[in-house]
Amino acid sequence: MAFTLDLIRPGEGAATRRVLPDGSYLVGRGSACHVQLPYPDVSERHALLVLRGAKAQLEDLHSANGTYVNGAPADGIVELHPDSVVQIGDSMLRVARCDSVESVPSGNGQPQLQPRAAGSPAPRTTGVPPPGDIPDAAAIQAAAIRRQVKEQIQRELIARLDLKRLTVSGMDRGGLEQKASEKIHEIVEQVRANGKLPPGMDARRLEHEVFNEALRLGPLEDLLADDTVTEIMVNGPRQIYVERHGKLQPTDLEFLDDASVMAIVERIVAPIGRRIDESQPYVDARLADGSRVNAIIPPLSLTGPTLTIRKFAKRTLTADDFIRFGTWTHNAAEFLKACVILRKNIVVAGGTGSGKTTLLNVLSGFIPHAERIVTVEDAAELRLVQPHVVRLEARPPNIEGRGAVTIRDLVKNCLRMRPDRIIVGECRGGEALDMLQAMNTGHDGSLTTVHANSPRDVISRLETMVLMSGMELPSRAIREQIASAVDIIVHESRLSDGSRKVVAISEVTGLEGQNVVMQDIFSFRQSGVDEHGHVVGAFGPTGAVPTFFEQFRSRGLRMDPVIFDPGANRDISLEITGESA
Repeated sequence: MAFTLDLIRPGEGAATRRVLPDGSYLVGRGSACHVQLPYPDVSERHALLVLRGAKAQLEDLHSANGTYVNGAPADGIVELHPDSVVQIGDSMLRVARCDSVESVPSGNGQPQLQPRAAGSPAPRTTGVPPPGDIPDAAAIQAAAIRRQVKEQIQRELIARLDLKRLTVSGMDRGGLEQKASEKIHEIVEQVRANGKLPPGMDARRLEHEVFNEALRLGPLEDLLADDTVTEIMVNGPRQIYVERHGKLQPTDLEFLDDASVMAIVERIVAPIGRRIDESQPYVDARLADGSRVNAIIPPLSLTGPTLTIRKFAKRTLTADDFIRFGTWTHNAAEFLKACVILRKNIVVAGGTGSGKTTLLNVLSGFIPHAERIVTVEDAAELRLVQPHVVRLEARPPNIEGRGAVTIRDLVKNCLRMRPDRIIVGECRGGEALDMLQAMNTGHDGSLTTVHANSPRDVISRLETMVLMSGMELPSRAIREQIASAVDIIVHESRLSDGSRKVVAISEVTGLEGQNVVMQDIFSFRQSGVDEHGHVVGAFGPTGAVPTFFEQFRSRGLRMDPVIFDPGANRDISLEITGESA
């Protein structure tokens, strides 16, 4: 048995007609939907269309704007007739059996429908979707039932648990979670005792999911506890992706609706004094463990509330971890350690998600413990192990648009805090000028990160950011500042196999004419890709010796120059004596 599905979108001309065999079809905006309506007024997974024998049934999947059949809201499972008109947003759908309309055979054996009226354009016809694309109806139905049960339990929990009264009474978070857990267990047990728990549904897992959605981060809790997950991407309530080993993977987890995602976002940003609403529809924040969070909501996000979490490892990574992961080599780590101790100004560069902040954290671990360090970040992420650290964090404007404290404000202020080292989490605007001036006025040994595609691109990026400060400086003056301030650029990249590697360690040697002169000290040379898709290559010295090599000895640092010999194949360790010990 086959059905036809006519889709009409006002203002888009002819209708689109599909021929569908028996099966179950997701209707919505998402890329995983079988009937895709890529419009902002359609939810990610809007409705479920089930075609069986002579029957066509439709169920709304808790969409934001609702589903209407013949002008009435679809409540539960609605049976469709040949004259039924389904409205989803501005889209109109009509479903009919193929034998109830006039059809003629096509060359490929599939029925093609005649035009609806003489002189009107024929409907565009798509083929039957591949059998592998038809989802299991029972699984989709079970997921819908599970969502309904969780919604009912949450409503009952809100009715029984007066959160406002418990908060005012002084109950701490631990006590609140304990009270909620007991109530959820009580409700689920009552549901099961009354025989209303659907067969095959695990009561304990149901309690766990409802508890996480009510008081924690919902389905994200399990992903945050998974050490293999490095990034979590929530694209609306029905689509959650994760990054594992540098590769994106979809998950089968989902939220109940847009309001559930919004509740999680509010739960994240409220404790750190941030806000998100229609007047401020995007925000940067952090979790308690330091994981970076970005959220953006409608009307800016057309897919619903969107949340991106970049997880931090539970254990602070070290230089040895980077050697084990293949991010760099022992000799490169020893050279950078010597540069940090020698108080060289270092810029860590790379693309989004390349691991710049993690690398900055590792480099900061080389700073001697006797020094005073001041960190400046938009959202505090760095984890320094030294005892004398002052952490500064930027502040967004309040609801009246006042009170903002920018990275640039904090960089200026930290110059008055007697820092031995200044670490700026990321330069992305006018603060680059203040950072360069700090590097040039006695605050050497500073570290920062910059978004750039190559070491050479760092120079032009810094020049552009200096101009963003509003100071109309000539190009040569800016380049002189950069050449004088920046000593080392470490470029990290995420390769095609998902691995993150340091691909270049370059020295800025000075200014010749209008150009900043650089030389690569270490570099990564890719030779190919193996049968498993892993990048094959070698990271090693280029043969160039840094111009400041003789300074190592004057600071009590001993390093064998063979470390810069491309032909040498042995690990060289840094020896520290005298004042640097």
